[in-house]
Amino acid sequence: MLITGIIITLNEEDNIQKCIDSLKKVCDEIIVVDSQSQDKTVEIARKLGAKVYIQKYLGDGPQKRHGVQFASNDWILTLDADERLADDMIADIKSLDLSTIKHDGISFRRMSFIGDRWQKLWYPDNIVRLYNKNTAGYQSVIGHAAVDAKNIKKLNSHIMHYSYKNLSEMAQKIDKFSYRGAKMLYAKNKKVTVFSPPIRGFFAFFKKYILKGGIFMGLDGLTISLFTGFNTYLKYAMLIELNNENKK
Repeated sequence: MLITGIIITLNEEDNIQKCIDSLKKVCDEIIVVDSQSQDKTVEIARKLGAKVYIQKYLGDGPQKRHGVQFASNDWILTLDADERLADDMIADIKSLDLSTIKHDGISFRRMSFIGDRWQKLWYPDNIVRLYNKNTAGYQSVIGHAAVDAKNIKKLNSHIMHYSYKNLSEMAQKIDKFSYRGAKMLYAKNKKVTVFSPPIRGFFAFFKKYILKGGIFMGLDGLTISLFTGFNTYLKYAMLIELNNENKK
């Protein structure tokens, strides 16, 4: 399989080996773009045969795009360090004839976990992760970027995403995600009022807990819905703060 696997990392020594081992099952080349890790991420990746390039973090999309220039193959498969290929995804990729396929992007379903608990509330979370670099690529956004592809083939096989070790880790990351989201909205000159944080935060919670069925998913369903609402609230509150700071 002439596929290049690309992983972006920052202090991922606990995850990087399993991620690389997973990609090796379908990729003949692995590239790691590391954001100046202070742990053994780079050392482990190199020992496993990955090509490692050090790049100060540019944002999610630009960082993933940065690695593509070093790829020997046209087809790129990206994983985050906390993701793995499920057996059905490996089988699906091996069954593809990428030399004749008419699609330029292939999407998979992502199963996300908190600890060892699969979170159905986040499923199926269809995402394009295998794409042809000549006709598709990641958006240049600092937040969670998606692949822009013209013709996407949807597969029902799975990426396993070990999102958080526990609820404590999830809570700790809310600040980072909220601030990143606020910066994206600021760059788009998003209009906001003092009522935006509570209104948007409430509706984000309502959508997850009621419309998406979090109410039927026990404590994790409630917790995820609350965190989603709070994340949205903070994002718009931080946007107001950014606007005020830049008016001075």
